[in-house]
Amino acid sequence: MARPTATLRVGGGAVGFNWLPVLAAERQGMFARRGIAVEISRLGAVDKVTAAVKGGDLDIGITPPEGAMRDSVGGGNLRIVAANVNRLPLSLIANPRFRRIEELRGARLGTSSLTEGTALYTMEMLRRHGLNYPGDYEFAVVGVHPARWKALQDGSIDAAVQLIPLNFVGEDAGYPNLGEVTDYIPEIIFTCLIVDGASADLRRNDIVSFLAALIEATHWVYDGANDDALLAMTKELTQAEGKYGRQALDYMRQKRVFPPDLSIPGSAFAKSVELMEKAGLADHRFAAGVKAVLDHSYRMAALQRR
Repeated sequence: MARPTATLRVGGGAVGFNWLPVLAAERQGMFARRGIAVEISRLGAVDKVTAAVKGGDLDIGITPPEGAMRDSVGGGNLRIVAANVNRLPLSLIANPRFRRIEELRGARLGTSSLTEGTALYTMEMLRRHGLNYPGDYEFAVVGVHPARWKALQDGSIDAAVQLIPLNFVGEDAGYPNLGEVTDYIPEIIFTCLIVDGASADLRRNDIVSFLAALIEATHWVYDGANDDALLAMTKELTQAEGKYGRQALDYMRQKRVFPPDLSIPGSAFAKSVELMEKAGLADHRFAAGVKAVLDHSYRMAALQRR
């Protein structure tokens, strides 16, 4: 196996199930064969990931897209270079006293950010049931999915969208599933790979190598022949025991959670912008200029290296 000659600092708010291809690429030697090593950081909040990439503390962030979009429209250098997840592996899990979304009027909903990711999905789900933010409910910024599950258990929030397999864990513990987020939002940029464009250009070869390994790993995770190793990785990433790893893998494959070529469909990009507009985080001028955040050149070069 080739000895790594370059190190990339890669981080996320939480390193959960959506990191499965990254862990697979590391454990299966796909990064090392391309001469790179990866240092993984867990920052605890999606906003911190965007700031760390912008500030030069991370080379790549795996995070929701909204922060990079706002930065790019504002003249900044943040760019989206690839998709991580385009389908939402999330369920709205609630305190047992709630049985329908309509009952969440006046409730306290957990989120990791008021301007990125989970808050926007929650707003869309509740909006379809006649509940609008602000006014009909409130948000508590409690953190990423493990923190949201803890807050739901200790009663500091009433409901929150939960990532697989914590949604399954919650249901078995008696917390009702009020709805699958994909039923409301079939396709969107859930998490993507962001870089600082100026810094990334200086390390273009390394980032292309990273993406090439990630593409190989994504195909690997869809192969059922690798399930023994994948189940162990899933347990490590999610701390979920027994059947929950199996459920998470089955859900991932059924929903086609990871795009095999790391591409972002135009419809997914448009939905992210639409939900930002509905939340009052973007206007028509934003929509007109936001596509500049996309830089497909790294991904296209990576596809040539497979």
